[in-house]
This record gives sequence, structure tokens and C-alpha cells, in this order.
Amino acid sequence: MDSGQQPKSWTEEVNCPVCLDFFDDPVSLECGHNFCRSCITLCWAQEERNPCPECREEFPDRKLTVNRVLARLAEKARKLKLNLGGNEKKLHCEEHQEELKLFCETDKKLICLICRDSREHKSHNFMPIKEAVEIYKDQLKSSLQSLTEKKSVFLETELKQIRKFAEVRKQSSSLQTHITSEFREMHQILTEKEQRLLRDLRREEEGILDTMEKNLREIQGNLNSIEEELSKMQKQMEQDGVKFLKEVMCHKRRTGEDYCERPLADGKLLLGKFKGPVQYTAWRQMKEALNPAPAALILDRCTANPWLILSKDQTSVRDGELWQLLPASSERFDTWPCVLGSEGFISGRHYWEVDVGIKTWWGLGVARESAKRQGIMDATPEAGYWMMWLVPGRGYIACTCPFDMSLTPSVNPRKIGVFLDYEAGQVSFYNADNMSHLHTFSHIFTEVIFPIFSPGLTDEGKNSAPLKIL
Repeated sequence: MDSGQQPKSWTEEVNCPVCLDFFDDPVSLECGHNFCRSCITLCWAQEERNPCPECREEFPDRKLTVNRVLARLAEKARKLKLNLGGNEKKLHCEEHQEELKLFCETDKKLICLICRDSREHKSHNFMPIKEAVEIYKDQLKSSLQSLTEKKSVFLETELKQIRKFAEVRKQSSSLQTHITSEFREMHQILTEKEQRLLRDLRREEEGILDTMEKNLREIQGNLNSIEEELSKMQKQMEQDGVKFLKEVMCHKRRTGEDYCERPLADGKLLLGKFKGPVQYTAWRQMKEALNPAPAALILDRCTANPWLILSKDQTSVRDGELWQLLPASSERFDTWPCVLGSEGFISGRHYWEVDVGIKTWWGLGVARESAKRQGIMDATPEAGYWMMWLVPGRGYIACTCPFDMSLTPSVNPRKIGVFLDYEAGQVSFYNADNMSHLHTFSHIFTEVIFPIFSPGLTDEGKNSAPLKIL
């Protein structure tokens, strides 16, 4: 082999099998095949899996190993190509065996000068191969940059999703602990009640049995004495006449009247105490230990809209027909038909229930102390209100921003339960008839939070019934 042939053979080994050009930043796959980093990245971007373009072996991870030896050989091959100039191997047209010098833009293929003048390529657009290479490399670079940017976006999205997974698992674990703790407390209360009732039953049983046992011993003592006397009398009856009379005269005999009959001890337990509505009694006593137990709230007259009418005990409110002349105050709602509870909360867990009956319009929830109460207001958390509403024509809604959220309870609730956990930043609503969940707001509270009530407008008499705090 002459010296001119030798460079061509080894320079072919430093060509990338994808772009057919000298390696640029060559990397090796686990199967041993080598590619330009940009070429393999572009190939994998178009594949669902990560196959080798040559042997098609698939890899679970995109592991690329830099091949510095191949990079140095490729650089030497480039320099050698420049030095050899026109001696490098040329590609030829299969049809005319002429050197391929042009690129047909119309057909997207390499052609020779004879092809250019043929009828097949008449009126087509052509450009030198070098120029076409530069154009398509620029396009490839643009695509590579776009894919790199998309990869960065997806990597960031992947990281966020992984963090969300961790957050959900952490939250689920915390909630499991909370549920277990809540039921453990109830189990403990019921167990203590059960043990107390069983202890009372045992004490009452022991007292009754002691009395009955004492009475039984006295009865048995009298019975033994009577049997002894009977035995003596029977023996006397067997004696002859003189001896019998003598014996009778010497010993005075006891008759049946001499023995006092013991009354039968009545051993009845108190069924009313131990076999009454045991479950209901335990539940009533459990309510006192519940946390939170349904709160007995009252309404604050100083915050009530002048159209509203409060009951004397301040536990119910309805929309009235007349505007009342009440002192103007920054605490009072002057536009909304609303009223606050008299007690605000700065910590703890609280729960209350409201009878909404068959009303067609109402609003319930909580409001922060500094929330705006005059003029037209926005009933969203951003404005300091966390409320659920029933509105004619719209149904049940939760006031959220930027749009209200429609709620679809399985049955129309007659009673609504409102739960506030200040430290956890939670406001939840329930159908108090079956305790099914309706909606939950989450927020970080930093000031006093008050219960808020709105009976809604009268709705042409359809909504005249009051809201009642249970």
C-alpha cells in the first residue's frame, strides 16, 4: 500500500456514523460505538427509548463517556484533510460516476453537474455542497439548541413533580398520624367509659350477692334446726306411752311458730343503668370530651347590616323588610347582608354548625378582622373572606380567585358544618347531616379570624327563613 492510501483508511475510522463527518466532541456508548455528542443527542430526542443508532441496543440511562483519544485522532484527521487538499476521497454520482458537487434543494439530494442539466432536475434550485452543509448544520444547531432548552424545561418540571410526590407522601403520613391520634383518643374515652360501667356493675353485683348470701346462710341455719327437731320428735313417737309422756313433760318442744321465716332477698340489678341506651349515653358523655366540639356561637349586633334582624338570643339571623336606623360604624357591614360572630379566634381548632334548612340563598365561613366591610366587596381569600355560598341560579359555590368554584354535593345539605384550624391554616365545610366534605380553603392566618354569616336576600319571599346557629 502506498503512502497516499494509508491516511484515507484510518481517517475513515474517525467519521461519525450519523453525520458521516469527523467526530466533533466524540462520546462512547456502553455498547462501544462512538458518535458526536450533538448527533447522538439529536437521535435520542426523536426516540422514546435510548437505542444505539448502529447496533440498536437500548439503554435505560443516557450515559455518555467522553472519548478523548478519538477526539485527538479526529482533530489530526481534519488537519490532514486540509494538508492533503484535493487528494481526499470524493463521493461520485451512481448514475454518471461524476463527482457530487451540488445539492438539489427541490429534491433534497446530492447531484453531479450532469444531473443538474438533466430533464429530471429541470427548473430545480441548486447550491454548492459546502453551502448546503453550512445551512443544514445551522438548522441542526438551532434544533439542538431548541431541544436543549426543552430538555432544561422538562428537567425542571421533573424535579418539581418529584418534589410534589414527596410533599404528598409527607402530607399523607402526617394525616395518617393525625387520624390515628384522633381515633386513639376516642377509643380511650370509650374504653374508660366501658371500664367504669363494668366496675359499677361488678360493685352492684357484689353488694346484692353479699346480702343474698347472708340471707341464704340464715335460711339454711333455720332449716338445719328444724330438721334436728323433726328427728327428735320422730324418735319420741316411737316410744311407749309412759316413757313418751315422761319425755314430753321434761322437754318443751319448739313448734313451727317458733321459727321466723326469712324473706326472700330480691336480687335484681338496675337494668335502667346497665341496659338502657348505653351507646347514646356514652356518646352524650363523649361530646363533652370532643375537640373541637360544636361551638355555641352568638352573633355580634355591632357588625350586622341594618337590613338584618337578629333573634333575642343572637343565634339566628334573617333578612328584614325595613332598613333600621343603627349607629354608623366601621365594624358594621353597610352593603352586604352579613354579620360576624361575637368571638374571634387567634389559635386552636373550632367547629360550629348552622341550620340552613331549605333556604335558597345563604353564605357562611370566616373573615379576618381587618377585611373591608363597607361598600362593594370581594368575597375571596385575597380580600380576607373564606366563604361558601348558595346563590339562586348558580347553586353551591366557593368564592375563589379569579373565578368562583362550583360545588356539587350529592344531596342538598340542611345543616352546614364549618371547621377552622388556625395553626394549620384550614377552613373546611361539611354537610353536617352526614359529615360529607364539601370544600376546603388553605391559608396562613396572621390575625384574628371571625365566623361570618349571611342569610342572603329574601328572594321574593322564597328565602325568608333565618339562619340558625346550632
